[in-house]
Amino acid sequence: MKPPQGWDNQKNVGQFVWDVVNPNPDRWKEGVRLMHHLLTLHKDDPEKRERAMLTLCHMYHDLLEDYARAAFWYRAVGVEKDPEEYAHSAVILAECYWRLGYRDEALKLLAKVPPNLSHAKLLGDMGETDRALKMSLAEADDDSQGYAALAAGDACRQAGRYQEALKHYQKVLEIEVPAKNPNGRLLKNRNRAEANVSAIKAFELFDPKQVADGKYVAASQGYEGPVEVTVTMQGGRLEAVAVTKHREKQFYSAISDTTAKIIAKQSVKGVDTTSNATITSEAIINATAKALAIRQK
Repeated sequence: MKPPQGWDNQKNVGQFVWDVVNPNPDRWKEGVRLMHHLLTLHKDDPEKRERAMLTLCHMYHDLLEDYARAAFWYRAVGVEKDPEEYAHSAVILAECYWRLGYRDEALKLLAKVPPNLSHAKLLGDMGETDRALKMSLAEADDDSQGYAALAAGDACRQAGRYQEALKHYQKVLEIEVPAKNPNGRLLKNRNRAEANVSAIKAFELFDPKQVADGKYVAASQGYEGPVEVTVTMQGGRLEAVAVTKHREKQFYSAISDTTAKIIAKQSVKGVDTTSNATITSEAIINATAKALAIRQK
């Protein structure tokens, strides 16, 4: 599975997964079958088997949202036995436990994982807002690209602490952008912060019952470009939320997952973003807020 020189998604398995499997939901199960085949093919090569198992974990968690099977394979890799070595995977395994209803097990595992921003995000999603905020702010000393401030804002936003969230997003907007050779990640994070500020100001005033029946369209910045949604209102209810245009590639389950959560809550407030596709998920939430807030009766 180690890549040859150059990029060829017809010869390199990782590149095939990235380019062909991940962006195409109708090929996700095919990707799972491929990983199981590789596990058999490389049964005598522990290194290749581990890479295949970790890819399988990603597919079950990020694509299919099959948290039980994802947890099984993370444990097979040995993530739970060495959560420091597998810090990123350990956070995802903890999320699997939480989503399967084992909150205490999730927190017990997270206690063994070194602090990082994905760790902080999961704590925020689980309602451990103060712990998430503290962990995010601990990374703020060297936050030249705005990731820590964004994470702090996201934790507050998830908890409905909107004024605090706005202050943290504003810190991202205050980071100086060099006139020459501006950092691309900083520019993307500034765009995210601006979109989040606009959405918060929009949805704080949002009441579905005050929106006339009809279809409303708006877009917000995703990872690759604008993500457009069409929102259908019927009888004072959010009847449908559909992503109608986007250029996202590694969106995983964010498109189906986030729209379903918005419909279930009948609001964009308190909708948690999809792990490993946070930016796409956030864009759907923000675009939905923008579409409806300006259509109040």
